[in-house]
Amino acid sequence: MITSILGKSKSINFIIVFFITLLAFIIARVELINEPITLVFVLKQIVLLSVCCMTVLLLNFIVSKNNLTMNDNYEILLFSLFLLLIVHTTSDTAIVLSNFFILLGLRRTVSLRSEKNVKKKLFDAAFWIAIASLFYFWTILFFALILIALVLYTDNKLRHWIIPFLAVITIFVISISVSIVMYDRFFEILNISPKISYDFGNYNSVKYLVAITLLLSFGIWSSIFYLRNIKKKKKAFRASFKIIIVAVVIAFLIVLHAPEKNGSEFLFMFAPLAIIITNYIEIIQEKWFKEVFLSLLIIVPFITLLL
Repeated sequence: MITSILGKSKSINFIIVFFITLLAFIIARVELINEPITLVFVLKQIVLLSVCCMTVLLLNFIVSKNNLTMNDNYEILLFSLFLLLIVHTTSDTAIVLSNFFILLGLRRTVSLRSEKNVKKKLFDAAFWIAIASLFYFWTILFFALILIALVLYTDNKLRHWIIPFLAVITIFVISISVSIVMYDRFFEILNISPKISYDFGNYNSVKYLVAITLLLSFGIWSSIFYLRNIKKKKKAFRASFKIIIVAVVIAFLIVLHAPEKNGSEFLFMFAPLAIIITNYIEIIQEKWFKEVFLSLLIIVPFITLLL
């Protein structure tokens, strides 16, 4: 029944997704943020909520434009449910903004398959990732995604390998220039903070253990079938699907290396993981199993709110 309702592209799906996103956003503000309610605070939250909603729309655009799923909107539903599963992901302004720019970079990277405007796409992808790293340093790891994409697309043109580095240098120079003008310092606005922490003590709670178990178990299980199914995709689209699996691996590395582990760092995993799990849901033949699988993904985030 659930799959019959959600398995079709309807406006009601977006209403459900935006409602869940709003719910996650409000709960995070009630539980985690203790700032006084002022006009500036309200405006800041409106802007942040708008970014969260635009992230959902951007994810849907990336998926539909590149045929990464069957256009059934499962990916945006899962993304919103993941936000509800770990509400901390909407509480960190820097990470929310960084993730949005990473998706902009991912969009340009995946679109390289068309072999049109390659130079512009490479520059744009590196440009957005570099901007993302200004908000959260470890997202610079996603730069490797562009280089891996060039390998997957067997691009041997030297200038194409140089362009991403030029984009990063461009952001670096602009940041230094702005920093000098505004603060009279070279690196004031550069978030160069390569700190690492392997203290996972903050995850030692029932809520986090349930959330992480769900993400890892469903993610790993779906990834196995996702990788097997890539060979069945059209040759022109295979590289795009491989880029998504690399993206989730990089996001997992960011979670492992995150200097402050408060849950918000999982946001970088949500988009690629939602795409991977959606692909698995779409190939499940047994209707009862598909219903149970999807029901767990829907019910568990709501249950964690009570923990």
